[in-house]
Amino acid sequence: MEFYASCPEGFESALADELRSLGARQVRKLKGRVSFAGEAADAMRICLWSRLASRVFVVLARFTCEDADDLYEGTYDIPWERTLRRGSTIAVTARGTNDRLRNTHFTALRVKDAICDRLAERAGARAVVDTEQPDARIAVSLHGERASIHLDLSSEPLFRRHPKAGGTGGVRPLRADYAALALVQAVWRAPSGPAGDEVNDGTAPSNGQAPLPVLLDVCGGPGIVLEAASIAADRAPGLLRDYWGFFSWTACDEAAWNDLLDEADRRAERASRTPARIVSCDFDGQATALARRMLKTAGLSDRVMFVQPDVDAIAAKLRGRTRAVTASGAIIINAADLPFRSMNRALDLIGDLREDGMCATWPLTALTRDNLVARAAAGAVEASTDIKLDNAAARVVTYAGEAGGPDADGLTSNPRTPRATVDVGDGKPVPVLIPESDQFTARLRKVARQRRKWGARTGVTCYRVYDADLPDYAAAIDLYETCAPTRERWAVIAEYAAPKSVDPERAQARFLDILTITPRVLGVEPDRIVARSRARSRGGSQYARGGAHAEGSPRMGGTGAHAATARHEPLLIQEGGLTFEVDFENYLDTGIFLDHRVTRGLVREHAAGCRRFLNLFAYTGTATCYAADGGAAATTTVDLSNTYLDWARRNMERNGFTGPSHRFVRADVLSWIQREACTDHRWDLIFCDPPTFSNSAKMGQRTFDVQRDHVELLGNLVRLLTGDGLAIFSCNLRTFRPDVEALARAGVCIEDISAQTIPEDYARNPKIHRCYLVRHR
Repeated sequence: MEFYASCPEGFESALADELRSLGARQVRKLKGRVSFAGEAADAMRICLWSRLASRVFVVLARFTCEDADDLYEGTYDIPWERTLRRGSTIAVTARGTNDRLRNTHFTALRVKDAICDRLAERAGARAVVDTEQPDARIAVSLHGERASIHLDLSSEPLFRRHPKAGGTGGVRPLRADYAALALVQAVWRAPSGPAGDEVNDGTAPSNGQAPLPVLLDVCGGPGIVLEAASIAADRAPGLLRDYWGFFSWTACDEAAWNDLLDEADRRAERASRTPARIVSCDFDGQATALARRMLKTAGLSDRVMFVQPDVDAIAAKLRGRTRAVTASGAIIINAADLPFRSMNRALDLIGDLREDGMCATWPLTALTRDNLVARAAAGAVEASTDIKLDNAAARVVTYAGEAGGPDADGLTSNPRTPRATVDVGDGKPVPVLIPESDQFTARLRKVARQRRKWGARTGVTCYRVYDADLPDYAAAIDLYETCAPTRERWAVIAEYAAPKSVDPERAQARFLDILTITPRVLGVEPDRIVARSRARSRGGSQYARGGAHAEGSPRMGGTGAHAATARHEPLLIQEGGLTFEVDFENYLDTGIFLDHRVTRGLVREHAAGCRRFLNLFAYTGTATCYAADGGAAATTTVDLSNTYLDWARRNMERNGFTGPSHRFVRADVLSWIQREACTDHRWDLIFCDPPTFSNSAKMGQRTFDVQRDHVELLGNLVRLLTGDGLAIFSCNLRTFRPDVEALARAGVCIEDISAQTIPEDYARNPKIHRCYLVRHR
C-alpha cells in the first residue's frame, strides 16, 4: 500500500529517517510530507510511534479529474463498502484547485456525495456526515488535472499528545513534534532498542547499545521536558490515545494492533527499570511548575530531576547522575521564545558550566530564531535544520562540544575558551557576548555614580540612569526605589529600535549584555530587572495593553521580559513628598512618567489658590495628586480606561485626597470636552497630556493624532478655562510642531516651556517631551 506522513516544513529529512527506523519502505521526501510503502500494520506502527509526523494517510486512489463529473465518478469507483467499516461517520476536506474546480468546499461536497451514493447503493445505507468527530476523515487533493483520495489514519494530529494540566500561567509549552525534532537532533533516544532487545540499565553497554546519555535541559520549557521524559520512558507517543482513524478502516487488523500495543507495553515496562537521566532547570518558576504538573498528569514525574539554575546545584546533580555511569550527554535549550532576561541568564549558565569544566564536551542543541546561542556555544555547527515556528523563521542548531576526555567523575576536565568579560567594579568579572560592552560598562558606572549623588542631594529616588549615551547601546535605563520598609531597587530597561543598517543579531547581543551588566552595576536583584523589548517571549506578550501613553519611546510597547515574582501588595514609590503606586509586571508603563517630574511640580505651583482643576488623559492621576497637594479645592480626572481611573483613585486616597470634591470620569476625552464646552462648567487649571496616536476601540470609528488634531483639541480646551485660567499641555511626539496661526484663529495663545520642564536626568534627551502653557488669546 501507498502511504504518506505529513509534517511541518523542515521536518522532512528527520521524519524520513524516523519512518525507516519504524520499518517503512520506499521512503521518499516531499515538501511537507514523506511518502512510504508498507502493509497496514506498518502504518499502524508509525501512527503509534512517530514523534515527528503530524498525520498519517493511506492513498486510496488517484485518477484524472478535469471537472466535477470526473471527480464524482473517480470517487464513486472506489469500493467504499470494502474500505470503511459499516456505520462509520465521515467528514471530507479538500485542498487544491484546477480550472473547473475552483472552490474547495464544492470539491469536498462532491466527494461526499459520491461516497454516500456508493454506500447507499452497495451497502444499503448512506454514510452519516459528522464534521466534529467523524470516524473517518477523508481528504481529496487536486493538482492540475489529477486528483487523489486519502484516508486519515490518525484522526487527530499526532502532536496532540501532551496532557493538559490546568492554568499555564502565561507559559505556552512547545508543541510536541517541535520538541521531538530538537531532541532527535540532540541524539536523545529511547533506552531500549527494537522489540526483544534487553534493556540497558545505564551502567554498561548491552547488546551493542551505548549507555544512555544525560540530558541537561536549560530553559527548554514544559514541552521539551515532557517529550524527553516520554522518550526516556520508551513510551509510544500514541499509547494512551483511545481512538484512531484506522479503526474505521477495514484493512485494520485488530490482532496486529493488539500485538503492537503489547510490544509498546513491554518496552515501557523494561524502560521503567532504567534510572532517570534528565536534569532540568529554568529561571521561570511558572514554566517549572507547569512542567511538574504535566509530568505528573502523564505519570512521568520520576523521569526528570528539577534543579535550581545554579552552577553548583547542577554540578552536584550531574556528578550524582554521571559518577561511574556515563560520560556522554547533551545540553538542550529552547531559546526561540525566551524573554531576554532569561535568555541572557541561560547563556551565562551554560557558559559557566563549560568554563568550570562541566559538560564541555557535550553538544548543545538550541531551538532559536537568531545566532545568539552561537556566541555562547563556542563550538562548530554539527547540524542545522531550518523550520517555521509560529509562521516565522527559526532553526534547530546543534553545536559541537570541545574535545577532551572525561575525568574520574565522568565530566570533562578540559575547559573551553573563556568568553569575553567586563569589570563592573565588584571584583567579579561578568561574561558578555560583545567585547565592546566594556565601554557600556564604564559609561554606566560613571553615570550611575553621578546620578546617585544627584538623587541624594535632591531627594529624587526614581530617575533615569542611562539614555542611549553610547549609540550602539541604544536603551533607556530607569532606576526606581520603593518606599520603606521594603526599599526595593528596580530597573526598567527599554530598548530603542535599532536602525535597519544595524545587524539585528548584534543589536540583540548588545541588549543581552545590557541586561547582564545593569543589575551588577546598579545593585539590583536580577528578578527586579524589567526589559521592554520588541522581541517575542515565551508564551507571547507578557504585558497587558497600555493606556493612552503606550505609544512612542521610551513609553514603548512591544514585548519582553518581566520580573516573574508573584506580588499581592502594590509597590509604592515617593516623588515630591507624595506616594504613588507603580507596577513593573503587568502594563506597558510603570504608572508614572519620570520625565514629567518637573511638569508635575509646575502643576502644583499653579494649583495654589486654584478652585477647580481638570486632568485630561489622566492615566494614573499623578498630576491630580500634585494639584490637590498644591491647593486645588476640587479636581476632575478624566480617562477612557477604568483600570487607570481606579489606579488614579487609589493614588489620591493614599495621599489623603478623598471626598465628593474629587471626581473621576470615564469618557472619551475628545467627545467629553466638546460636550462640556456647551455647559457652564469651567476650570482654573487644566493639565492635558494626550497620546501621540490612539485608535482605541472605545473611541468607535474615530482616531486621534496629536499633530493632526491638536488645533481642535486646544481650541476646545480653552473653552473650558475660566477667563484668566491656564492649561498645561504636553505630548511626547518628538517632531510635534504647533500650528500657531491656526491656534490663534481658534482663540488660543500658546507658549513653549519645554526646555524648562526637562529634568536633569533627561538632559541628554531634551526632545523626550514637548510642553506648553495655553491661555485664551
